[in-house]
Amino acid sequence: MATATIFSLHQLFAPLQAFVTWLAGGPGEPAATPAPVRVAYPRPAPPVRPLPAIPLRVVRVLEPSASRAVAGRMVISGRLADVCAELDRLAALEGR
Repeated sequence: MATATIFSLHQLFAPLQAFVTWLAGGPGEPAATPAPVRVAYPRPAPPVRPLPAIPLRVVRVLEPSASRAVAGRMVISGRLADVCAELDRLAALEGR
């Protein structure tokens, strides 16, 4: 004859509850007093000094063996805005 076993709900769901507790990281430890948080505020940046203006340099290089009618090479150095302005000026002179 078979014996009937009666389980209570607590006994029936105990393994499932243990599994869920294991997934959650085990029984929680009591909350410790949190350490004080130190907030580091950024220091103000030092004042920015403008860089000294680099003068625009335009150098025309002529080869000694070339005639004066040949344009030769040109080296333009300085700030990009100044170089672009000089190229615009030279293009306007060429267009006249």
